[in-house]
Amino acid sequence: MDNIEKQNDFIREIINNDIKTNKYNGRVHTRFPPEPNGYLHIGHAKSICLNFGIADQYNGLCNLRFDDTNPSKEETEYVESIKDNIRWLGFDWNDRLYFASDYFNQMYEYAIDLIKKGKAYVDDQTPEDISRNRGTFTEAGNESPFRNRSIEENLSLFEQMKQGIFKDGEKVLRAKIDMTHPNINMRDPIIYRILHASHHRTGDTWCIYPTYDWAHGLEDSIEKITHSICTLEFENHRPLYDWFLEQLDVYRPQQIEFARLNLSYTVMSKRMLKELVDEKHVNGWDDPRLPTISGMRRRGFSPSSIQNFCKKIGIAKANSLIDYGFLEHSVRDDLNKTALRFMGVLRPLKVVIDNYPEGQVEELEAINNPEDESAGKRNIPFSKEIYVEQTDFMEEPYKKFYRLSIGREVRLRYGYFITCTDIVKENDKVVTLHCTYDPETKGGYAPDNRKVKSTIHWVSADQSIDAEIHLYDRLFTEEDPTGHDFYDFKDLLNPDSHKVLKDCKVEPNISNLKAFDRFQFERLGYFCIDPDTTNNQIIINRTVTLRDSWKKIQKQFKEKK
Repeated sequence: MDNIEKQNDFIREIINNDIKTNKYNGRVHTRFPPEPNGYLHIGHAKSICLNFGIADQYNGLCNLRFDDTNPSKEETEYVESIKDNIRWLGFDWNDRLYFASDYFNQMYEYAIDLIKKGKAYVDDQTPEDISRNRGTFTEAGNESPFRNRSIEENLSLFEQMKQGIFKDGEKVLRAKIDMTHPNINMRDPIIYRILHASHHRTGDTWCIYPTYDWAHGLEDSIEKITHSICTLEFENHRPLYDWFLEQLDVYRPQQIEFARLNLSYTVMSKRMLKELVDEKHVNGWDDPRLPTISGMRRRGFSPSSIQNFCKKIGIAKANSLIDYGFLEHSVRDDLNKTALRFMGVLRPLKVVIDNYPEGQVEELEAINNPEDESAGKRNIPFSKEIYVEQTDFMEEPYKKFYRLSIGREVRLRYGYFITCTDIVKENDKVVTLHCTYDPETKGGYAPDNRKVKSTIHWVSADQSIDAEIHLYDRLFTEEDPTGHDFYDFKDLLNPDSHKVLKDCKVEPNISNLKAFDRFQFERLGYFCIDPDTTNNQIIINRTVTLRDSWKKIQKQFKEKK
């Protein structure tokens, strides 16, 4: 976590001032409070890096707390995935794992306290009536006809709610604040609702559950959090956060809001992501096209690339849309330094080297990573028949095409100079190239110092391994797929976001890699081993190309429209 220790932003300036004034006795204690109703995405990664990073920077603590107050949407699967994601990103909550459900009894007692103070009441209005009487941004709300029930009646009704006497939606407990307040969140907000649903931790013990606004501040207070860091949509909820703590006269943390991460060409709403998963527009929560942390891991993103991305975009007070290309840049920058190099041919074209000795196989030395000398070298087999990319040959080359064509000499990476002499076609398609090689150019250098204008990658035909390679691109065709009133966001899905290439050929050293290992195929991009790989089938995912070709693709797509 060294790469996040020296950050500075407006939140850290607040913390620096709090330390100077000895607020909270100089303590810094944050928390990351996900709701276990889906998988975490890159926006959550920003919050994880911020909360755990602040705790690390100030020698403080950071809790992991699950906001499990809505049993109808929560699953143990989500809890475990969130824990795995945080660990994978490089952070640890140690023994500070908490759940909102840990505090259900205490929160219930706090609600009793609020009722006894005349600050809460049981409302019999329907959800529709409550919503209608809440008012608008320009019109005050209307008080409930049940607002002035006696404390005794409210206590009795609330106890009956807890005992399961009433049906879902039949009654709610509301705070009694001000139905004319300019902030709608302060107009007698609901703090408990009836929900006859089994909870993933408490089972059927409870049939009333606290709302987020009620639970959030109490959880922070119970855990003695100093700085409760939220995204901007909770800014208008802060007065309510403070009001509850003031009425109960309990420990008061400080809520601070920052701009959430919005990333182009994808969606950052868990509801929308779940819709994509449930309707099978993608292949699960860890689909490499999704902005989920699990999806990014499967695609081949490294934890440090995500941390560096979150550091570079910074912490702001205003929402903005971050270009997906900036995330890709962070990934390329990181993997360029750390990824081993290999050779693979995605769309094979056979080359027969006519003057190479029949049956001979020799080992050529290759560099594992030119950016890291300690990565060492490896041997790759070379033989009479090899595969090259189909795109590395043109029968009638255009002016600046310098790769293979009849009569042209090129360099094979780590190998020899070869010259194309003839071609074989089937159904008017080139299927084989015949070439000759210069045995004096082993290693890619000519003793007479002659130059060639192109170096291409290859694999030995007999020693290569078959692989299935998945090419991933942006999930949507529009920069902001949720920014159109006249489109369903799913109508903007990119039909070319996932392509599967069969019968690809890769060098045999790939067989030494394991699931999630990241590497570069020279000239092609960064890739990783998919976890569905078996002994009988190697599956490889493309993480990112070596260069950003999206702008060109996007232009072509718009021209078609």
